[in-house]
Amino acid sequence: LAFALVVCMEPKLVVHNGGCHCRKVRWHVLAPTSVVAWKCNCSDCSMRGNTHFVVPHERFELLGDSKEYLTTYTFGTHTAKHTFCKVCGITSFYTPRSNPDGIAVAFRCLDPGTLSDVEIRNPQLIPPSSRY
Repeated sequence: LAFALVVCMEPKLVVHNGGCHCRKVRWHVLAPTSVVAWKCNCSDCSMRGNTHFVVPHERFELLGDSKEYLTTYTFGTHTAKHTFCKVCGITSFYTPRSNPDGIAVAFRCLDPGTLSDVEIRNPQLIPPSSRY
């Protein structure tokens, strides 16, 4: 008889810094160095090519006076909060409809150096008429 011991450990979390193009919006997020990012297929994100990973709200923090440079766009059910910089227009994070208790972080908006691997996945295709 052979026994195997399987140990499930949560991946080590590190602080990733990031923000928008003009750097008026800055934040940090606690996440693994290797993430699974999703190509969002809502009508707004698919037009922008948004690819994100989601973290619990408590692992995301806006820094400094970033809040004064943010504005939000909603549509349809108004569950998703598409937050973007008033100056440069970049959506570096937002509240997704699929996980309104979390924060979707655009992985391309992370500062270089802390992310070791990104696996990009595509969600199941949803017809355009039901994306809202």
